[in-house]
Amino acid sequence: MLKIAQIQFNPKLGDCDFNLEKITTFLKMASNSDLIVLPELANSGYKFDNIDHAKSIANTKSCINYYRFLANFSKDNNVSIVSGYLEKDGDDLYNSSLYVSPNGIFGKYRKIHLFMDEKNIFKPGNLGLPLFSIKNYKFGILICFDYLFPEIWRIMGLKGADFIVHPSNLITQNAYKVVPAQAIMNGYYVITSNRIGTEGDITFCGNSFVSDTRGNIISEMEGNTEGVKFTTINPLLSRNKMITTGNHIFDDRLPDNYEELLDYKA
Repeated sequence: MLKIAQIQFNPKLGDCDFNLEKITTFLKMASNSDLIVLPELANSGYKFDNIDHAKSIANTKSCINYYRFLANFSKDNNVSIVSGYLEKDGDDLYNSSLYVSPNGIFGKYRKIHLFMDEKNIFKPGNLGLPLFSIKNYKFGILICFDYLFPEIWRIMGLKGADFIVHPSNLITQNAYKVVPAQAIMNGYYVITSNRIGTEGDITFCGNSFVSDTRGNIISEMEGNTEGVKFTTINPLLSRNKMITTGNHIFDDRLPDNYEELLDYKA
């Protein structure tokens, strides 16, 4: 069993010190869990004016040291953390998520599928689709708009993911329909931690939720409320890929029939 804590809150765009103080408060509230999941770009806010604006935020001390802060909190409180964050690598920016654990395990995923104006700010992710470990379980990380692309969810499942962590800044209702479908199609849990608030002309949906291995929503937060939500999951259930007594999610695939997919390039 794994106790998950989802943090849903309203970051302030560009004020990493303010966000760090607020994140600290919520992390303390969530520290009696196994894994804490924060939203996409939790340390920076989302709706940057342009790439120069985003770089100015990424260059602040609080943003640069966000990994160290999470790593220290993880070690001091014996809790693992996944958080979306603004990453600067050389002259490039990435919409990324960090994974830190008390024993010093470190992981990173960079968002592959960029949404709207993100294409003017970030480079598409180039670290692939890694899996990470917590206790005896394996999990992957995807970010927000990645929800729309079934190929990457299936790859995670074929690699052996027991659950997917999905930090988000959702502004439409589409993910609430699609993510449970991805969960049932791959037979694993999905933990979607979303933010709330308004930046510029966009308002975020909140309603952070957890889908089980059969696509059921087993936990959901109120739409416009800051706070922490605890949910206990059993990742071992993800290893049963039988949909009926005669159908296995992965063994029933017939990949020779899917080769046509490779003929279609963007």
